[in-house]
Amino acid sequence: MAIVEVRMPKMGESVIEGTILKWMKGVGDKINEDDSLLEVGTDKVDTEIPAPSDGVIKTLLYKEGDVVQVGLPIAEIETNGTVATPKPSPAIDSAPIQKSNNDIPGTELLQPITEVTTPVNLNGSNNGFFSPLVLNIAKNEDISFEELSKIAGSGKDGRVTKKDILSLVENKSNNVPITAQVETTKSIISSPATPVSSPAKSISGEHEIIEMGRMRQIIAKRMVESMQIAPHVTSFVEADVTNVVFWRNRLKTHFKEKEGVALTLTPLFIEAVVKSLKDYPMMNVSVDDSGSRIIVKKDINIGIAVALPSGDLIVPVIHNADRYNLVGLTTKVNDLARRAKQNQLSPDDLQGGTYTISNMGSFGNVMGTPILVQPQVGILALGAIQKKPAVIETDQGDTIGIRHMMYLSHTYDHRVVDGSLGGMFVRKVADYLEGFDLDREV
Repeated sequence: MAIVEVRMPKMGESVIEGTILKWMKGVGDKINEDDSLLEVGTDKVDTEIPAPSDGVIKTLLYKEGDVVQVGLPIAEIETNGTVATPKPSPAIDSAPIQKSNNDIPGTELLQPITEVTTPVNLNGSNNGFFSPLVLNIAKNEDISFEELSKIAGSGKDGRVTKKDILSLVENKSNNVPITAQVETTKSIISSPATPVSSPAKSISGEHEIIEMGRMRQIIAKRMVESMQIAPHVTSFVEADVTNVVFWRNRLKTHFKEKEGVALTLTPLFIEAVVKSLKDYPMMNVSVDDSGSRIIVKKDINIGIAVALPSGDLIVPVIHNADRYNLVGLTTKVNDLARRAKQNQLSPDDLQGGTYTISNMGSFGNVMGTPILVQPQVGILALGAIQKKPAVIETDQGDTIGIRHMMYLSHTYDHRVVDGSLGGMFVRKVADYLEGFDLDREV
């Protein structure tokens, strides 16, 4: 018999931990290689993790709702083989344990996990075990082993969690005695029957209280952070997209028969944005963490805001969008939209965006003021296309005609994008759409 250790996989370049949302199997259950073992959630995506080999579930090291650092063991599978070499998931790269956390932005002070291979022998209530993350936070914050051992951990088997030690750090900064911190923690742990916070209630009985789902909480946090980081400004342009609409309506049936995918207007809008980003490369930038340097992106990666059936929003990314022709863009847009609604996006599908498009017109809205996806400095909202009377300039003079019109709402980070650049960019997008060639071939 052999034991295969299942570790928390690395689900994206900047992801350092994951939340165990649901175990698909229990202890003692048989499982086949590539069967779903558990569902893990991060701040980017929820993903099912497959079993690395056939066998029987021997141990589940964490319970649902626990947050686990990338690379730590989460389960054990007992197999009949003599060699237990787990197969990495093709969609999710496992975190290499020997790799230093210095490669993860924002965790430069953490040391490689392999530096701690055995529990630290202390006499605290944590059964003598401290995770590498806890140890390195303690080291950075000058917390002694004696102080560490006095913490009554709230984790599994009384282990000290990241939350416990950060609470200690905060209390130290506020000059709260360690003993007071320990007693507070002990009182919470020793009274599990007493809820920390009571559910919200409607006094009159006329209101319904709904708890936010995990994804909605993440979205709310990201939106607040974006508004706090960047001063938002929005410029509006009305564009005549009659040629685009006519061309698409004329070729959509032929396109579907030839390419096997539906031709929507979205790829045509993406084309115009990509061209405009090449004309105005300072819209394809971000601001570094210091707030004093601008990072000019060479790749053009377009994010597309997609509304899920639940009402939540997710933004998959078309990487290197400037390298696709119209057929390629259309295929990619359809594929991302389909997989987003089926919860089948990989972490890579949600990373690396440099500019985002949000189609508010699909909900009948004529314009809007979208919030930036950090650290991007621009986002374009597409309004509903409406038939309107408009002045048409001809060689014989001006005339009135019915045209397909829409508003483009361009929100940008006013720290680095002034009104002139923000306004010229969205005007250029409109110019490309208005100058669309009706005789263009697919």
